[in-house]
Amino acid sequence: MVAWIKVNVFQKLFRSHPLPQQAHSSTWNWPGQSGKKYQFEVFPLDAAFKPLPGIYIYARELADGDWAPIYISQTRDLHQRLEGQVSLRDAVANGATHLHAHYSSAGQGARCTEEQDLIRRWSPLCNVVYQN
Repeated sequence: MVAWIKVNVFQKLFRSHPLPQQAHSSTWNWPGQSGKKYQFEVFPLDAAFKPLPGIYIYARELADGDWAPIYISQTRDLHQRLEGQVSLRDAVANGATHLHAHYSSAGQGARCTEEQDLIRRWSPLCNVVYQN
């Protein structure tokens, strides 16, 4: 009986254990009008962020796995990201299914340059509506 208990303990200790699941967020490269590519992480629309500056894109996932931008903006605080003119409700009403974002500590000028580079390339529906 003691031998069986020792074997059982060793089996439990040394058998493979499943690893805990980790949250996985994919990335997507958005090219700007300039040809420069900007890497974004893909999040659900209700994602929470640290209070740091960054760029965000409300996007719609397409059937082929591609993405269509609905609205592009920069912000001083991704945690309170809606400094732009389009609300989450507006973005969803126009087809947004996900939020693409990345932090940027390069300063407001650099964020605005990136924002405009992406808007010029993609002309997202909500940016166009707001500009007109």
